[in-house]
Amino acid sequence: MYFELAWRNIWRNSRRTLVIITAVVIGVWSMVFLGAFSRGMLNNMLENGKSVLIGDIQIHHKNYREDPSIDKSMEQAEIIRHLLKNNLSKNTLWTERIKVSAYVSNARHSTGVTLVGIDPVKEKEISFLGKSIVNGNYLEPNDKRGVLVGKALLEKFDTKIGKKLILMTRSKSGKVVSKAFRIRGVFKAQMESTEKSYLFITMHGARNLLNIEEGISEISIKIFDDQNVDIVAKMLKNNIDEKLYSVETWKDLLPMLEAYVRIFDGFMYIWYVVVFIAMGFGIVNTSLMAVFERVREFGLLRALGMKPWRVIASVLTESTFTLTVGIVAGNCLGIISVFLLKENGLDLALFGKGAEFFGMSRIIYPVLTLTDVISVNSVIFFLGIIVSLYPAIRAAQITPVEAMRE
Repeated sequence: MYFELAWRNIWRNSRRTLVIITAVVIGVWSMVFLGAFSRGMLNNMLENGKSVLIGDIQIHHKNYREDPSIDKSMEQAEIIRHLLKNNLSKNTLWTERIKVSAYVSNARHSTGVTLVGIDPVKEKEISFLGKSIVNGNYLEPNDKRGVLVGKALLEKFDTKIGKKLILMTRSKSGKVVSKAFRIRGVFKAQMESTEKSYLFITMHGARNLLNIEEGISEISIKIFDDQNVDIVAKMLKNNIDEKLYSVETWKDLLPMLEAYVRIFDGFMYIWYVVVFIAMGFGIVNTSLMAVFERVREFGLLRALGMKPWRVIASVLTESTFTLTVGIVAGNCLGIISVFLLKENGLDLALFGKGAEFFGMSRIIYPVLTLTDVISVNSVIFFLGIIVSLYPAIRAAQITPVEAMRE
């Protein structure tokens, strides 16, 4: 009886009902879509942050982060290699790097950069570099004089593939060393600052430039299951001499990003509540209008012996129907909006500099998760029922005498 009467009552004034449903639809749609967009921004920031030579876990000399120079390299790396080969799962990737500050120049331009010596085969699977070559060729493992240059730096230096660049840095002995390298390829990163800040040569090229035979700056590890990052990091810390080396996760290396991830869900719930408050006023006002227009009806029901709690249940059932219809329609619109942007994403080229400042690429792909959808629907439905309690209680307080005065 409640369901039949409630369904009929909500359509007695179809215009008013459609106003409430429209408010719910807009609220749910905005929450689902903006939640997916925010989740996409978060994932984008994480991927960009970790792909630019960070990874999930890094191993350094204990004092390397305080003084990132060739003097703070890891000399006994064979022990760590053996540990990684025997303890990491097959789907976990890792690579070694030599990373130093350097000075790059040609006939007309010069600037400071971070010079990175890489294992081209392993680096291709771990960082952004393997999928970012837009012109020329990737480095060969035994190439001692090849260099990969960012597109922005290439344009700044007004040079091209095949031309030479002079790289200058400080060797382990303290002497300034320099050699000419030939541009093999050009990479394009998500952020222009990355293209201007990094140059890549092979491990052989780096050792030849720095006049060293052993030693590496860091080992970067990529783990495809985020839940295992802390477990693997703990295992490595327990098996590595902490007096010589430090093991750090991306959370340690990117503290601001880690803090943003931690508070992201809290911000999302605050956003849900803010949107609902705006929507809740409309629900309460419209429901009260419906109650005041039906004073005689509720008075008659009370005169016939209906208990106050049954009146409350009747009004809440009407609200339930209205919320359910709005939630279903809002979810459909939100999912469709996310689906339409799934392939091409949302281009933020107009805000390119601002996006780059926050570590985001210019194209954001919304990410819709089941948890976010359930959270949106739960907030809308349960808070909607709560705010509907006031009109329902007001309806239950109507007496037959008050109805007769109407």
